[in-house]
Amino acid sequence: MDDCIVIKNLNKFYGKKQALYDVNLRIEKGMFGLLGRNGAGKTTLMKTLVTLLQKKSGEITVCGVPIENEKEIRKIIGYLPQEFSMYPTMNVYEAMDYLAILSGLGKSERKERIEMLLSQVNLAENKNKKVKALSGGMKRRLGIAQALLGNPKVLIVDEPTAGLDPEERIRFRNLLSEIAEERIVILSTHIVGDIEATCENIGILDKGKVLYSGTVDRLLTAAAGKVFTRTVSRQELSHLKKELLITEMHTQGKQVYIRYVAENAADGSVPCEPNIEDAYMLYLKENGTELTGLSKGEIGGEG
Repeated sequence: MDDCIVIKNLNKFYGKKQALYDVNLRIEKGMFGLLGRNGAGKTTLMKTLVTLLQKKSGEITVCGVPIENEKEIRKIIGYLPQEFSMYPTMNVYEAMDYLAILSGLGKSERKERIEMLLSQVNLAENKNKKVKALSGGMKRRLGIAQALLGNPKVLIVDEPTAGLDPEERIRFRNLLSEIAEERIVILSTHIVGDIEATCENIGILDKGKVLYSGTVDRLLTAAAGKVFTRTVSRQELSHLKKELLITEMHTQGKQVYIRYVAENAADGSVPCEPNIEDAYMLYLKENGTELTGLSKGEIGGEG
């Protein structure tokens, strides 16, 4: 079977409200980042891919299997939803074993697979711990383990690092990168740093439409020469916020260091190399997206 996901002219409605507009994407093996703000349509797209929602029109094939073949699709896709919960009073091993039974795995196969997965997600030493006693990061790693029980060709994770501390976020990103060496992994997020650290290819979704699909490098190249830094007074800052698309701010005593994207440099500015957040925000701006109220690192919420 093909090792890719192909989406052609996908449309999705909630009643009369359209949530996805002619979405076209080709996703190859490895890590693919789906980036978008609150209400962009990310979760709707993820749920459509895992057959929890039905499309209105268009075509989707997952590793050569048409999306209409729900039984086969669910055999080859593992899914970690944004709101993930497991049986709180069970311990880690019991919860995994119960889900493995539901997946149809035999006794010896269950034991071998569960031990391997718990080791992979660094939970082997916590297998006797109650699920309700796990930290947020541990629960997300357990979520990855359960999603991999059936050894799927595709793993889809929706906002997996939201709410995690920096150490857990890095650990989780490293785990996803490792898993992506063998399969397609789709990381849906509004946290730009997660994309920058893990993904070579990305899609940008906004208001249900794909604004960009391609490599991170191509997105960065498009922002070259359009990112600047400047140190200003606090009095100047309130005025500049209305004029400039600021991607970063740091207070330095009575001065404020700012980083912004623009076609031309303001007085006293110094050009700098763009990062993916700069490029992402510039791309949204150039495509007519309203960007008021955005903050460093987290460009929105659930999608």
